[in-house]
Amino acid sequence: MTEEMLDGFIDTVVLMDENGEQQEFEVLDGIQTDDARYIALLPIFENPEEAVDSDGELLIMRVEEEDGGEVYVTIDDAEEYEDILSIFEERLSEFYEIDHLDE
Repeated sequence: MTEEMLDGFIDTVVLMDENGEQQEFEVLDGIQTDDARYIALLPIFENPEEAVDSDGELLIMRVEEEDGGEVYVTIDDAEEYEDILSIFEERLSEFYEIDHLDE
C-alpha cells in the first residue's frame, strides 16, 4: 500500500447523521493508497462546551466517486479500517495527542 498526502487538502465538510442532523467536520488529512482515497475528519462544534465534552475521536471515511462528485463512505471492513486508522494516527501524531497509539 503506497500513501501520499493529498496536496492542498485543507477543508471542511458537512455530513448528515442517521437522525438527519448535519455536523460540520474539519478535514485533518487525506491519503491515497493503491486501492482507495481516505480522509480523516474531526467534528467542529459551534458551542465550546460541546467541544470540551467531545471525545475528540477521528472519523475516517473512504472517498468514492459518484455521479461526477465525491461521496464519503464509512468503512465497514474492520481490517481495512484499522489499517487506515493506523496510517492516519502515525501521520497525525506529530500534531495531535492520539491515545490509540499508546494502547
